[in-house]
Amino acid sequence: MTTTLITGANKSLGYETARRLIEAGHTVYVAARDPERGKAAAARLGGRFVQLDVTDDDSVQAAADAVRAEAGHLDVLVNNAGITGVPKTPGDVTGADMLHVYDTNVFGPVRVTRAFLPLLQESDNPVVVNVSSGLVSLAAVTDPSRVEFHVKALDYNSSKAALVMVNTMYAKEFPGIRFNAVDPGYTATDFNDHGGYKTVEQGAEIIVRMALIGADGPTGGFFDDEGPVIW
Repeated sequence: MTTTLITGANKSLGYETARRLIEAGHTVYVAARDPERGKAAAARLGGRFVQLDVTDDDSVQAAADAVRAEAGHLDVLVNNAGITGVPKTPGDVTGADMLHVYDTNVFGPVRVTRAFLPLLQESDNPVVVNVSSGLVSLAAVTDPSRVEFHVKALDYNSSKAALVMVNTMYAKEFPGIRFNAVDPGYTATDFNDHGGYKTVEQGAEIIVRMALIGADGPTGGFFDDEGPVIW
């Protein structure tokens, strides 16, 4: 049985990814910061709840300990939890604003990955999927014809760009684990007041696809549903 953990899995892309992977036969740990919402989501999905706040080292380690005690290993880790940041123009963003967003979007995946590495290394086919964004693409954000051009979120965009590099460094350091970053696309979620043109089901497609890659799959890449992202 494939064992999977998804951060921020109580709603939106994380929830849909959990649903699809459970449907595919995975045992999925629905990781969420809020116990009430997380337990409710896990119950609806038929998954297992584990409390996990990606900004808290103790919470992350406790989650890793719980998975080790129950499963003994982890096959798939999806670093999905993220926040949007502050509604400010780039010139008004402060260092504190940046730290707040990076704590969840960059340092969070680092905390989680580091804590779960020993469990991933116990797997015969370990996979890590880091959920990034098309808003990191220089080609997209400098092209006036693209929707990304109009999003000037200094904190969010740069944090998701940093996550792609974090993914690359892990892939180089751990060739036995397939690390890939993904762009779900402009998906209708709470992040954009459900204004995205893709459904959650469509946005989750690339996350699920990369979570299901085999031992001969790619590593160190950045993908959307059309293939490698040019950035």
